[in-house]
Amino acid sequence: MNSTKQKERIPRNAQGRQIKIGKWNDILKVSDVNQIWLELHRIVSSHPLVRASKRAGFLVEEGKYNAYTDLTQELFVALLSKDRFQHYVDTGMTDSEVEIEISQIELTNMLTAELRKRYPESYRLARRVSTLVQTSKTFKRFDNVGNPEAHRKLADRLYGLSSWNPEKMRRDVQEMDERVKVVSFQSRDTRMVGCTGDAQIVISNVELEKLIIRVLKAIDSPVDVRSLRGFVMSRLPIMDIHLVPVGGSGESEDDDRAPFEIADSRETPEEDLFRHEGEMEAIGFVDNFLESLNKSVRGKAKQYERMINVLWHCYLISDSGTQLEVAEMLGVSDSLVSDYRKRIEANLQQLSFDGVNEARQFEKALKQKVREMIDVEKSAAVA
Repeated sequence: MNSTKQKERIPRNAQGRQIKIGKWNDILKVSDVNQIWLELHRIVSSHPLVRASKRAGFLVEEGKYNAYTDLTQELFVALLSKDRFQHYVDTGMTDSEVEIEISQIELTNMLTAELRKRYPESYRLARRVSTLVQTSKTFKRFDNVGNPEAHRKLADRLYGLSSWNPEKMRRDVQEMDERVKVVSFQSRDTRMVGCTGDAQIVISNVELEKLIIRVLKAIDSPVDVRSLRGFVMSRLPIMDIHLVPVGGSGESEDDDRAPFEIADSRETPEEDLFRHEGEMEAIGFVDNFLESLNKSVRGKAKQYERMINVLWHCYLISDSGTQLEVAEMLGVSDSLVSDYRKRIEANLQQLSFDGVNEARQFEKALKQKVREMIDVEKSAAVA
């Protein structure tokens, strides 16, 4: 009976080939821990979700033999803590049943739980897209035309709009990836949902179905569910927030590990004092700068007045127009304005500041001083 049952439930891969099965009953009865670990490592190494997790960055180890070590150890501890090994022996499960239990249930659940934790919104939306294309009458399956009983993994099934011809031509993924870019980006629905009310809905099912329709019309081709999920989610503002601790609690922390502390980027009181002094000193540069401009025109009042106006219109405000317009406004030639600008810039280059804040304080004080000078000139002209 057991041999017949085992023969019927031999695990097979997506291509229908028989998968190697470990001698679980023999190694569990003698509690061969090393062999159990090796068999688990074999299952982990060949599991499709594990390979996908490695591509997604879950597994950071490299190398032919140790790439899946941590995940194997985690699976081993999980099975041991739940007494699953003893359960397999007590219930008389066959080798193939144990293999299926570990590979398709225990390991899959562990990986999907990690996916849900690291990419909560992406995981939920991927599930919703898969559910919609399977249940909505707007979509239909294209890979089983003429053979409704054909079985394929959900991610590899082809779906499209139900109004399309069953023989509709399929485009390559690269072309579809370019065509989907014409679909507008969906705004985020910030309504809170979930049993704890701490997750945003992102997009309602009605709007999600409309988005899938727009994506399919844009790519104009049946597409596998895996790619369709990626295309749809690329048009959504998804925020996968995964919080990780930056320091240990102190009790279970490894004593040999160096403590991690976040650097305080704020200024120290001493640095704040130096910065404030530098800014005040920069403000004091204004009088010296204006005095040097006055000396550059040999103290001639009319030329100094023109230079102050050039400084104001060409450097301190942004809406005075071009140099030609400034020259016309002041009633002087363009070459004279150009000469004044050269003198101003030569004096500016002689200034030296220790930081951006000092330069900003200088500009602010200079602008205020020059504005007062121009206002005095205008008042004198009116009088």
